[in-house]
Amino acid sequence: MTLTGGCHCGAIRYEIDGEPLHGGQALCHCTDCRRSAGAPMVGWAMYPEDAVTVTQGSPREYASSETGRRWFCETCGTGLLYRNATNLPGLVDVQASTLDNPDAIPAAAHIQTADRIGWMKDAHDLPEFERFPGGA
Repeated sequence: MTLTGGCHCGAIRYEIDGEPLHGGQALCHCTDCRRSAGAPMVGWAMYPEDAVTVTQGSPREYASSETGRRWFCETCGTGLLYRNATNLPGLVDVQASTLDNPDAIPAAAHIQTADRIGWMKDAHDLPEFERFPGGA
């Protein structure tokens, strides 16, 4: 399987060849992921490093921890990749919502739930609206 994706503004594009490890996306609830994305969780798809190629632009690297490295678009701020050579040697995580077709890799697990925001455990029970509540 070949997938493509990129940042919000289009400055960074990437391509992935192969299947994700562990059967799909891991929905990460750790504090670092939440803070870096400004979101209650982040979906990651893990691949061998050689399966992911940046085809346009140059993402900027950020040392988010002693061994963790995050790559993002310096223009629009979109988070794209994560590597940790100490804990996950030879692997790269792709922020799966940046795929052109994010449905291509379904979620397979929640991880780092010890850090999960309390209300996220039951978020699937909240009311749903196709657009804005009360909007046309």
